[in-house]
Amino acid sequence: MISEFHMNYSIYLIKGICFKKYIAADIISINQVCNSNLYNLFVSYSTLTVLVNGLACKDPTLVKANDFFFRGLHLEGNTSNPVGSKVAPVTVSQLPGLNTLGISLARIDFAPWGTNPPHTHPRATEILTVIEGTLEVGFVTSNPGNRHVTKVLQKGDVFVFPVGLVHYQRNVGYGNAVAIAALSSQNPGVITIANAVFGATPDIASDVLAKAFQVDKDVVADLKSKF
Repeated sequence: MISEFHMNYSIYLIKGICFKKYIAADIISINQVCNSNLYNLFVSYSTLTVLVNGLACKDPTLVKANDFFFRGLHLEGNTSNPVGSKVAPVTVSQLPGLNTLGISLARIDFAPWGTNPPHTHPRATEILTVIEGTLEVGFVTSNPGNRHVTKVLQKGDVFVFPVGLVHYQRNVGYGNAVAIAALSSQNPGVITIANAVFGATPDIASDVLAKAFQVDKDVVADLKSKF
């Protein structure tokens, strides 16, 4: 039986379509908001302002093939940076046709011993495939266990990082490495732990971080200076 909430929401959605006010949602948080049989093509349309956990839907009659097309994932990323890796995302921001479909991907390039530093995706599970090279990967479970689950992957290996957990990848080979990551959200988000903690704007008070990491304030100040 359809609940009153879902019935009212469906009525609202139908009204929105009738008046050409399309709304879109990433299915990870709000299921079936835009999964109406009335329209089965939903493409982000930035000039509209009605948003529900995502982007407004483009009028399906205006959809073009290029809304569902992205070129460039074959290009090698520039890993000349302090961490020695480069992520090339293909989310709804780069590929509007992903809107409401709940998927995206990224190419990750690694210099020898390069690292994709510890980070989280607040809205997505990630499944990673190694295309070239050897990667050490891992994630950490939530409190209080904080179990470090780690494995070394070879070309063709696949590994899953559950949604929201801190995870990382590191090239443990002497040549370049490449991986492709698929994510269960059109807009998975990324929070790089070091950048968020030591590079926040405005910054987190040094005494807070000194207590959290059990280090001297001078160490915190030095870390902040890098971000």
